[in-house]
Amino acid sequence: MGALHEGHLALIRRARKLAGRSGTVVASIFVNPTQFGPKEDLSRYPKPIQRDKKLCRETGVDLLFLPTPQDVYPKDFSTFIEENRLEDALCGKSRPGHFRGVCTIVGKLFNIVGPDIAVFGEKDFQQLAIIRKMVADLNFPIKIVGEPTVREPSGLAMSSRNQYLSDEERAQAPIIRKALLEAQSKSELLGTAGLKTLVTKRISSAPLARIDYIEVVDAATLQSPTKTTRQRLIAVAVFFGKTRLIDNILLD
Repeated sequence: MGALHEGHLALIRRARKLAGRSGTVVASIFVNPTQFGPKEDLSRYPKPIQRDKKLCRETGVDLLFLPTPQDVYPKDFSTFIEENRLEDALCGKSRPGHFRGVCTIVGKLFNIVGPDIAVFGEKDFQQLAIIRKMVADLNFPIKIVGEPTVREPSGLAMSSRNQYLSDEERAQAPIIRKALLEAQSKSELLGTAGLKTLVTKRISSAPLARIDYIEVVDAATLQSPTKTTRQRLIAVAVFFGKTRLIDNILLD
């Protein structure tokens, strides 16, 4: 979506490594209108395109695809891709239609570019899981690779939206990562309810934090853990001012 930071550049570097010297690395920059809700920040989403081009060039991108909304969604456009199981959890609850927009644009980009491998960040764990499910269900001949979350020195997950944070909000936002790490360290002692209570209490200690959700789920299904759950995930979405931040941590 542009406004590139080290998190995005890590994806490009991973793609460069996977492609090797003889392969081709393609990046797309497109602020996708269909994944924004009516009250979300499409109009103010940052678009420093010249800076982004420079960063892509310096990081090893061979081809940069920069479509316009009219290129992607012509006036008679009426076909969308929906995933109907994983999308109902986590961010899908508070952002109806978001993942329909994500699946549609990613599906279109896959068809336009025809990649062998596509790299996505693990910060948006739900998005990564949904894209993997879409690729499997629709038989895209593409390998999906997840890249670990890149963080600021404070532990805050890197995001293009971090630039919206005030100095005071930025000083408080690292409580998200601290709460998740504490929960991970106590995961063998606490059940699902206890972990959720701990993370809620810790994040709520930041005066400017407004919790959208805190969930402990099965990492495979994104639903409530069961006796057959192999790995749990704590996923959170928290507002600081008007800026919505997401993060997650896997529990061993």
